[in-house]
Amino acid sequence: MKASRFFISTLKEAPADAEVASHRLMMRAGMIKKLGAGIYTYMPMGLRVIRKVEAIVREEMDRAGAVELTMPVVQPAEFWQESGRFQGYGAELLRIKDRHERDFVVQPTSEEVVTDIARQEIRSYKQLPRNFYQIQTKFRDERRPRFGLMRGREFIMKDAYSFDRDLDAAKASYQVMADAYRRIFDRFGLRYRAVAADSGAIGGDVSQEFQVIAATGEDAIVYCPDSSYAANIEKAEALAPAGPRAPAAKPLAKTPTPGKSTCEDVAELLGVPLATTVKSLVLATEPVDGQGKSQAVRIWLLLLRGDHDMNEVKVGKVPGLDAGFRFATVDEIQAHFGCKPGYLGPLNLQRPVSIVADREVAVMSDWICGANEVDFHMTGVNWARDLPEPQIVADIRNAVAGDASPDGKGVLAIERGIEIGHVFVLGTKYSKPMNASFLDEAGKPQLLEMGCYGIGITRLPAAAIEQNHDERGIIWPDAIAPFTVVLCPIGMDRSPEVKTAAESLYEQLLAAKVDVLLDDRGERPGAMFADWELIGVPHRVVISERGLKEGQFEYQHRRESGPTKVPVVEVARFLLDKLG
Repeated sequence: MKASRFFISTLKEAPADAEVASHRLMMRAGMIKKLGAGIYTYMPMGLRVIRKVEAIVREEMDRAGAVELTMPVVQPAEFWQESGRFQGYGAELLRIKDRHERDFVVQPTSEEVVTDIARQEIRSYKQLPRNFYQIQTKFRDERRPRFGLMRGREFIMKDAYSFDRDLDAAKASYQVMADAYRRIFDRFGLRYRAVAADSGAIGGDVSQEFQVIAATGEDAIVYCPDSSYAANIEKAEALAPAGPRAPAAKPLAKTPTPGKSTCEDVAELLGVPLATTVKSLVLATEPVDGQGKSQAVRIWLLLLRGDHDMNEVKVGKVPGLDAGFRFATVDEIQAHFGCKPGYLGPLNLQRPVSIVADREVAVMSDWICGANEVDFHMTGVNWARDLPEPQIVADIRNAVAGDASPDGKGVLAIERGIEIGHVFVLGTKYSKPMNASFLDEAGKPQLLEMGCYGIGITRLPAAAIEQNHDERGIIWPDAIAPFTVVLCPIGMDRSPEVKTAAESLYEQLLAAKVDVLLDDRGERPGAMFADWELIGVPHRVVISERGLKEGQFEYQHRRESGPTKVPVVEVARFLLDKLG
């Protein structure tokens, strides 16, 4: 490709709303153009990156035995109603009506449609296992689209779906996909972790995320430096402290804490460690009976150590809270505790509540909590002596650095990551409500066991930039760079020798199947170099009259601080060796 025939549109400054490096640099490098909130046009330079990502994904998916198809972006709501997700998915699902007032959705994912395909096409165990995949546009109506392609509303995703005869076979298909994902991300040349994860809105029991390591990542990754344990913050287990609970050593006392409504303020006032305090979080559930009628609101008191944070995903798995919960209203809190938030605790309640103690709190002694009276806290609180043992003990907090690793092989550390892939074993979450079955050897119908596997095609370039950039611009890994090599002839429009040498090298590289661009725009050297450093092409060759007189070209990798002189007759072979 010659630059004069391509479209290059770089900017000196990024738009004011570009918050993270990938957003700023993709806008400045002319890779994307904003059309609306969370909606972008993929410009020619950015589209080349996306197409390279897609090509690698296709190769590895095909290699793993998946078969490509394409499912509609706009889908009839009846399939989502069958699965129960039409109402259950949430506000991110864009629901629309056609001219006949029929309901449709703009797909955020395609479990329903692919399950409909399977129930029509898969009739016998002899057709299993089966895996279908697509690379297709998706839409999620994000509340706060931000960070460019990192959290847009419209995006491109690779989603695959496996179908098997039983759970063991489904787990085998899952492992095939997990292995394929490792090959894909290895080929991209990115630093990543595969971590245990919660399945979220899609569902399923076995789940793993692939996270690109980046300081700007939205996700917290919990891992053990001394073992292979890794999980996202939603999934990471926080173990209970080892050993029995210490015996009570302090008397129970109602202690004045005027104006101190947070654990931090109370600990500072009393001159005690924050870890000796217990925070109270009040939730509410509205259970329904067998006929779907709402029952009386149930109030829950969650107790966590003062320096710990609640993990909503874990709380959502506690029996009684697993059907959905909300934070209690001020009126509900006043009715049960007789006090406003900030001074709440499990003692001196006005009405009964269901108590859930975090594992850590359940083994604490002589702790501090609210007295259910403004400007007072209870000190020296102990289980069994001052209040009954907790009704429910569960892991409901976020793991923190320094916690014991769940595999017993060290302590946990935390780093930031960007999710670029997710694999699930779905089981029969979709096949059961949609009656997707096959006939086994005995001729009996059995539900299909499913798996789901996604890769964020357009998110991945943004994640790569977050991991690979400097003050000058992007630094692409070779595999997904818009161009692998750029030739920068200085004065090509004025020097026949430079023009001939540049075009000769360009033709040699094209013949060797190198993805090369010749910058024949006639730009000044400073402007030309700045463009390609911003765009991030990894390999650059400079051709100049002075260099030709010395019989040399100048080669520089995007990560290097200075050029390397290479003899003209050797430069093609030199580049091919660099490219592997």
